[in-house]
Amino acid sequence: MTNSTPRLDLYAHIHKALRLFMTDTLQHLSRIDIDDPMDIAASLAQLDALLDATQHHIDKENEFVHPAIEARRAGASVAIEAEHEEHLDSIGALRAEAAALRALPSAGSAQRLYRRFAAFVAHNFEHMAVEESRHNQALWAAYSDAELSEIHGRIMASIGPREMSDTLRWMIPALTPAERALLVGSLPPAAQAPVLASARTLLQDTAWAKLCRALGQASVPGLVEA
Repeated sequence: MTNSTPRLDLYAHIHKALRLFMTDTLQHLSRIDIDDPMDIAASLAQLDALLDATQHHIDKENEFVHPAIEARRAGASVAIEAEHEEHLDSIGALRAEAAALRALPSAGSAQRLYRRFAAFVAHNFEHMAVEESRHNQALWAAYSDAELSEIHGRIMASIGPREMSDTLRWMIPALTPAERALLVGSLPPAAQAPVLASARTLLQDTAWAKLCRALGQASVPGLVEA
Protein backbone atom coordinates (compact mmCIF):
# COMPACT_ATOMS: atom_id res chain seq x y z
CA MET A 1 0.00 0.00 0.00
CA THR A 2 1.44 3.38 -1.04
CA ASN A 3 1.81 6.03 1.64
CA SER A 4 0.04 9.10 0.29
CA THR A 5 0.78 11.34 3.29
CA PRO A 6 2.62 14.45 2.03
CA ARG A 7 6.21 14.75 3.23
CA LEU A 8 7.54 17.84 4.94
CA ASP A 9 8.71 20.21 2.19
CA LEU A 10 11.41 22.68 3.24
CA TYR A 11 11.08 24.60 -0.02
CA ALA A 12 7.34 24.92 -0.63
CA HIS A 13 6.32 28.04 1.28
CA ILE A 14 9.43 30.15 0.85
CA HIS A 15 9.56 29.41 -2.87
CA LYS A 16 5.94 30.50 -3.27
CA ALA A 17 6.81 33.75 -1.49
CA LEU A 18 9.85 34.35 -3.67
CA ARG A 19 7.96 33.63 -6.89
CA LEU A 20 5.26 36.15 -5.97
CA PHE A 21 7.85 38.72 -4.89
CA MET A 22 9.84 38.24 -8.10
CA THR A 23 6.88 38.48 -10.48
CA ASP A 24 5.48 41.55 -8.71
CA THR A 25 8.89 43.23 -8.87
CA LEU A 26 9.21 42.31 -12.54
CA GLN A 27 5.90 44.05 -13.24
CA HIS A 28 7.08 47.18 -11.46
CA LEU A 29 10.29 47.28 -13.49
CA SER A 30 8.42 46.65 -16.74
CA ARG A 31 6.32 49.81 -16.34
CA ILE A 32 8.76 52.09 -14.52
CA ASP A 33 8.30 55.78 -15.38
CA ILE A 34 11.73 57.32 -15.87
CA ASP A 35 10.18 60.80 -15.73
CA ASP A 36 8.81 60.20 -12.22
CA PRO A 37 11.52 60.20 -9.52
CA MET A 38 9.11 58.77 -6.93
CA ASP A 39 8.20 55.86 -9.20
CA ILE A 40 11.87 55.14 -9.85
CA ALA A 41 12.64 55.25 -6.13
CA ALA A 42 9.74 52.96 -5.21
CA SER A 43 10.48 50.43 -7.95
CA LEU A 44 14.18 50.25 -7.13
CA ALA A 45 13.47 50.03 -3.39
CA GLN A 46 11.34 46.96 -4.07
CA LEU A 47 14.09 45.52 -6.25
CA ASP A 48 16.60 46.09 -3.43
CA ALA A 49 14.30 44.28 -1.00
CA LEU A 50 13.81 41.38 -3.42
CA LEU A 51 17.56 41.01 -3.96
CA ASP A 52 18.12 41.07 -0.19
CA ALA A 53 15.48 38.35 0.25
CA THR A 54 17.02 36.23 -2.48
CA GLN A 55 20.48 36.55 -0.97
CA HIS A 56 19.16 35.61 2.48
CA HIS A 57 17.45 32.58 0.97
CA ILE A 58 20.66 31.45 -0.73
CA ASP A 59 22.54 31.86 2.55
CA LYS A 60 19.97 29.73 4.42
CA GLU A 61 20.10 26.94 1.86
CA ASN A 62 23.90 26.96 1.80
CA GLU A 63 24.12 26.92 5.60
CA PHE A 64 21.37 24.47 6.51
CA VAL A 65 19.97 22.51 3.57
CA HIS A 66 22.98 21.65 1.43
CA PRO A 67 25.08 20.35 4.35
CA ALA A 68 22.15 18.11 5.32
CA ILE A 69 21.92 16.73 1.78
CA GLU A 70 25.67 16.23 1.49
CA ALA A 71 25.85 14.47 4.86
CA ARG A 72 23.77 11.59 3.52
CA ARG A 73 23.75 12.02 -0.26
CA ALA A 74 27.24 13.21 -1.15
CA GLY A 75 27.36 15.27 -4.35
CA ALA A 76 23.60 15.71 -4.65
CA SER A 77 23.67 19.46 -4.05
CA VAL A 78 26.85 20.34 -5.97
CA ALA A 79 25.14 21.56 -9.15
CA ILE A 80 22.64 23.77 -7.33
CA GLU A 81 25.32 25.20 -5.05
CA ALA A 82 27.28 26.24 -8.15
CA GLU A 83 24.14 27.97 -9.44
CA HIS A 84 23.93 29.80 -6.12
CA GLU A 85 27.32 31.34 -6.87
CA GLU A 86 26.01 32.42 -10.26
CA HIS A 87 22.96 33.94 -8.60
CA LEU A 88 25.12 35.93 -6.19
CA ASP A 89 27.08 37.28 -9.16
CA SER A 90 23.78 38.18 -10.87
CA ILE A 91 22.56 39.94 -7.73
CA GLY A 92 25.71 42.07 -7.74
CA ALA A 93 25.21 42.92 -11.42
CA LEU A 94 21.56 43.85 -10.82
CA ARG A 95 22.53 46.12 -7.94
CA ALA A 96 25.02 47.85 -10.23
CA GLU A 97 22.36 48.28 -12.95
CA ALA A 98 19.95 49.72 -10.38
CA ALA A 99 22.60 52.16 -9.14
CA ALA A 100 23.18 53.33 -12.72
CA LEU A 101 19.46 53.92 -13.21
CA ARG A 102 19.24 55.89 -9.97
CA ALA A 103 22.21 58.04 -10.93
CA LEU A 104 21.14 58.76 -14.49
CA PRO A 105 17.58 57.71 -15.38
CA SER A 106 17.06 56.85 -19.03
CA ALA A 107 14.83 54.57 -21.07
CA GLY A 108 17.87 52.55 -22.10
CA SER A 109 19.10 51.90 -18.56
CA ALA A 110 15.57 51.03 -17.39
CA GLN A 111 15.17 48.52 -20.22
CA ARG A 112 18.56 46.93 -19.51
CA LEU A 113 17.68 46.51 -15.86
CA TYR A 114 14.25 45.06 -16.70
CA ARG A 115 15.65 42.53 -19.17
CA ARG A 116 18.50 41.48 -16.89
CA PHE A 117 16.06 41.01 -14.04
CA ALA A 118 13.66 39.04 -16.26
CA ALA A 119 16.48 36.63 -17.12
CA PHE A 120 17.34 36.38 -13.41
CA VAL A 121 13.73 35.51 -12.57
CA ALA A 122 13.54 32.92 -15.36
CA HIS A 123 16.68 31.16 -14.15
CA ASN A 124 15.51 31.25 -10.55
CA PHE A 125 12.21 29.63 -11.49
CA GLU A 126 14.06 26.76 -13.18
CA HIS A 127 16.47 26.55 -10.23
CA MET A 128 13.65 26.33 -7.68
CA ALA A 129 11.92 23.61 -9.69
CA VAL A 130 15.07 21.46 -9.46
CA GLU A 131 15.28 22.03 -5.71
CA GLU A 132 11.63 21.10 -5.27
CA SER A 133 12.10 17.88 -7.22
CA ARG A 134 15.65 16.49 -6.98
CA HIS A 135 16.63 18.03 -3.67
CA ASN A 136 13.37 17.07 -2.01
CA GLN A 137 13.76 13.50 -3.26
CA ALA A 138 17.25 13.38 -1.75
CA LEU A 139 16.03 14.83 1.55
CA TRP A 140 13.00 12.56 1.76
CA ALA A 141 15.09 9.47 1.02
CA ALA A 142 17.66 10.34 3.68
CA TYR A 143 15.65 11.99 6.48
CA SER A 144 12.47 11.41 8.42
CA ASP A 145 9.96 14.23 8.73
CA ALA A 146 10.99 14.63 12.36
CA GLU A 147 14.58 15.21 11.26
CA LEU A 148 13.46 17.61 8.51
CA SER A 149 11.41 19.48 11.10
CA GLU A 150 14.56 19.95 13.17
CA ILE A 151 16.36 21.40 10.14
CA HIS A 152 13.39 23.68 9.51
CA GLY A 153 13.49 24.78 13.14
CA ARG A 154 17.14 25.76 12.84
CA ILE A 155 16.38 27.76 9.71
CA MET A 156 13.52 29.57 11.43
CA ALA A 157 15.67 30.32 14.50
CA SER A 158 18.22 32.03 12.25
CA ILE A 159 15.66 34.54 10.91
CA GLY A 160 15.45 37.90 12.68
CA PRO A 161 12.19 39.80 13.28
CA ARG A 162 12.67 42.20 10.36
CA GLU A 163 13.50 39.45 7.90
CA MET A 164 10.55 37.39 9.15
CA SER A 165 8.18 40.32 8.70
CA ASP A 166 9.47 40.95 5.17
CA THR A 167 9.11 37.25 4.31
CA LEU A 168 5.56 36.95 5.65
CA ARG A 169 4.52 40.02 3.62
CA TRP A 170 4.95 37.89 0.46
CA MET A 171 4.36 34.43 1.88
CA ILE A 172 0.88 35.03 3.31
CA PRO A 173 -0.77 36.09 0.02
CA ALA A 174 1.17 33.43 -1.94
CA LEU A 175 -0.17 30.43 0.00
CA THR A 176 -3.36 28.43 -0.47
CA PRO A 177 -6.10 29.03 2.15
CA ALA A 178 -5.22 25.75 3.87
CA GLU A 179 -1.48 26.51 3.91
CA ARG A 180 -2.13 30.04 5.15
CA ALA A 181 -4.34 28.87 8.00
CA LEU A 182 -1.79 26.24 9.05
CA LEU A 183 1.03 28.79 9.00
CA VAL A 184 -0.80 31.42 11.03
CA GLY A 185 -2.45 28.88 13.34
CA SER A 186 0.92 27.36 14.24
CA LEU A 187 2.31 30.66 15.50
CA PRO A 188 2.52 31.44 19.23
CA PRO A 189 -0.40 33.63 20.39
CA ALA A 190 1.88 36.65 20.90
CA ALA A 191 3.12 36.42 17.30
CA GLN A 192 -0.25 35.59 15.78
CA ALA A 193 -1.93 38.95 16.43
CA PRO A 194 0.55 41.14 14.48
CA VAL A 195 0.68 38.57 11.66
CA LEU A 196 -3.12 38.62 11.41
CA ALA A 197 -3.10 42.42 11.37
CA SER A 198 -0.64 42.31 8.48
CA ALA A 199 -2.61 39.58 6.71
CA ARG A 200 -5.74 41.73 6.77
CA THR A 201 -4.00 44.37 4.66
CA LEU A 202 -2.61 41.79 2.24
CA LEU A 203 -5.65 39.61 1.56
CA GLN A 204 -8.84 40.27 -0.37
CA ASP A 205 -12.06 39.99 1.61
CA THR A 206 -12.81 36.43 0.50
CA ALA A 207 -9.34 35.13 1.39
CA TRP A 208 -9.46 36.98 4.70
CA ALA A 209 -12.86 35.46 5.58
CA LYS A 210 -11.54 31.96 4.79
CA LEU A 211 -8.56 32.50 7.07
CA CYS A 212 -10.73 33.73 9.91
CA ARG A 213 -13.14 30.80 9.55
CA ALA A 214 -10.23 28.35 9.63
CA LEU A 215 -8.90 29.99 12.80
CA GLY A 216 -12.33 30.20 14.40
CA GLN A 217 -12.36 33.99 14.44
CA ALA A 218 -14.78 36.59 13.14
CA SER A 219 -13.55 38.36 10.04
CA VAL A 220 -15.02 41.64 11.32
CA PRO A 221 -14.80 42.44 15.04
CA GLY A 222 -18.14 41.75 16.73
CA LEU A 223 -19.47 39.56 13.92
CA VAL A 224 -19.56 35.81 13.69
CA GLU A 225 -18.93 34.08 10.39
CA ALA A 226 -21.80 31.94 9.16
